[in-house]
Amino acid sequence: MDNQIQTENYKIQQPEAWAGIIEDQEIINRIKDSEFAKKQIDEGRDYCYFLDKKYYTSNTENSEYACMAYTLNEPGNLERASATDVVVEENEVYSIHRISVLRDGVLIDKIPDTKIKVLDSENQSSGGVLSSNKKINITIKDLRLYDVLIMEDSRVKAFTDRDFLRKEFSKYVWVSPDNYWAYGSFRFTMINDREETIAYKKTFFRDENGNVLEPEISYLKKGEQFVIEEENYINPVDAGREIFPYIDFATDSNWKDLSNYIAPIYEEIFNKSSLPEFAPNLVEKLDAIPNQDEKLQFAIEYVQNHIYYVFNADEMNGHKPQEPAVTYENKQGDCKAKSVLLKVILDYIGVDASVVLVNFHTDFYIKYYLPSLLNFNHVVVKVNYKGEEYFIDATIRDEFGLIENRGFIYFMHYLEIKPNQELQVRKPYKFPYYCVNEKIEFNAQDTNGTLQLTTVYKGNRANAMRRYFKSTNKREIVDSWNNFLFYGLNYSSDRNGTDIRNVFKDASIDIVSDDKKQNEFTIHYQATVENPYYTDPQKNRFLMYFDRNVVKASARDFIHKDLSFWHNFDSEKYEISLYTDHKIDTEEKYTVQESTIANPYFDYKSRKKVTKNGATVFIEYNPLVNLEIPQKDFETFRTDHHTVADSNFGLGVDIIEPGLMNRLKFSFKKKFK
Repeated sequence: MDNQIQTENYKIQQPEAWAGIIEDQEIINRIKDSEFAKKQIDEGRDYCYFLDKKYYTSNTENSEYACMAYTLNEPGNLERASATDVVVEENEVYSIHRISVLRDGVLIDKIPDTKIKVLDSENQSSGGVLSSNKKINITIKDLRLYDVLIMEDSRVKAFTDRDFLRKEFSKYVWVSPDNYWAYGSFRFTMINDREETIAYKKTFFRDENGNVLEPEISYLKKGEQFVIEEENYINPVDAGREIFPYIDFATDSNWKDLSNYIAPIYEEIFNKSSLPEFAPNLVEKLDAIPNQDEKLQFAIEYVQNHIYYVFNADEMNGHKPQEPAVTYENKQGDCKAKSVLLKVILDYIGVDASVVLVNFHTDFYIKYYLPSLLNFNHVVVKVNYKGEEYFIDATIRDEFGLIENRGFIYFMHYLEIKPNQELQVRKPYKFPYYCVNEKIEFNAQDTNGTLQLTTVYKGNRANAMRRYFKSTNKREIVDSWNNFLFYGLNYSSDRNGTDIRNVFKDASIDIVSDDKKQNEFTIHYQATVENPYYTDPQKNRFLMYFDRNVVKASARDFIHKDLSFWHNFDSEKYEISLYTDHKIDTEEKYTVQESTIANPYFDYKSRKKVTKNGATVFIEYNPLVNLEIPQKDFETFRTDHHTVADSNFGLGVDIIEPGLMNRLKFSFKKKFK
């Protein structure tokens, strides 16, 4: 293969001057089987002799370079090395500098054995995602087990006019190496060739005892470099319980200056033209709605459902928001465009609103990151209405309700697009309603039971359940409920392996109502159950209903040294009634047991009403959400959830079997219990 092959998406050429040139002999000299290397290889690990990474940033491009040599001792690694994919963005070029193997001490050039194809990325134009990304498929023939593969490549992202944020601001996060690999050496170099100073912050680095060190902030002026390197290195991070050490590089700035940079750009777009000028038909519809609550609901749902969401990955951080007149005319736009249009509509109807920058995926890290507009990847609308603060994601579809009943978006950090703003943190939230309000009745007569559930879903739960019923086959929905109830009634313990449809006869589920203003979605399930009692190995019979959704396993099982527990559970209310034509043990511990938990982060209450033939439990769960549980409070929080799990998440009643001998046996058992 010619060493100067070039296409729009990839090149085969020498590295750029900033990356430096490595001669073949230097490569060979660096691939030495030290005692450290032999130990790793003897233990069956693949081994990286060296990894050199460099990141170069200027006001015209961002570039990454890597040169690495690693063993192909495992068939899985050999397979992955033989055929790899590299995805490049629009205006990004992937350059191959060297593909070689060291085999029996001889360095062999594998570029002639390499086949390269340029393909469209699979995500292109699917589900509203527009991507001009290309996938470069690299296939290397005749790689062999126990080869040492040397890959040297780089990728260059040249800025276009619409990459104005990337021209002005740099952002790069270096994360410490994968802890699967052992490294003879690794080195990372950050090269600042920008006119502006770049700050860098070392976060979650640890001392020799594993304790997290205080973050360090330093600076790189134009022409300066930062280098971090290690020899004979295995990353000691405990991946399951610790955050990988990372270094955040960002153009030196502060939140106030950043907000003053971005606010005029949006303000110019807001003022391009008025809503009556470009959307007279929409204005006519808005003016015809006399109720302000309903007018606000109409505005939100119009933008969410009538303006098609187009996510262009290349442009998300790259260009100014689309003008609202264009968004309205084309009936499509990305999150910025849809949010801007919604704000313009809300301005017209007199509702206070602003556009805010967020990043749902890295929300936890934003408080650690250096200030940067490139920390954010999404835009939503903040609405102040009747003394309350709401956040609306204009890209969501099929969401309903007056603003206080709409779905709640979970995130903590945001930057409001107004002058002189600081990074803001949302207040914790308590639901003004129950997301799930369910009433269960189970009546056992003779050998049959009648089971009925009526459930009211609200907020996010209503939106999700509405979509589920709309898109799922009715038989599949019924089977899902049957499966849940099979475990909830404890039938999995005495008739496991039974066809669930033979347990729940004539099962049906129906939508009772769908209130699009209150955003309440109500369903009703009913079924007949043959042999309604759970029978233990001693032939004792019970009626049981325990809803495992009430038990928050993620809270009980959570273990992490660095991450705080993110609290985002729904508010719930249950009324569970179990009745039988037999007498029950009205003094049984778990039948009468009640609980009251007043944790700072949730209130939980279960109350019982017991009669001679049955019982009802009333359960209420009210969490304080959208916050991180501080580590100092977490063990108490976990313990209180263990209390919920200790038979306080449902109801069970013990049957007193008829007949004199059975009553005597029961009395004897109670006396000596």
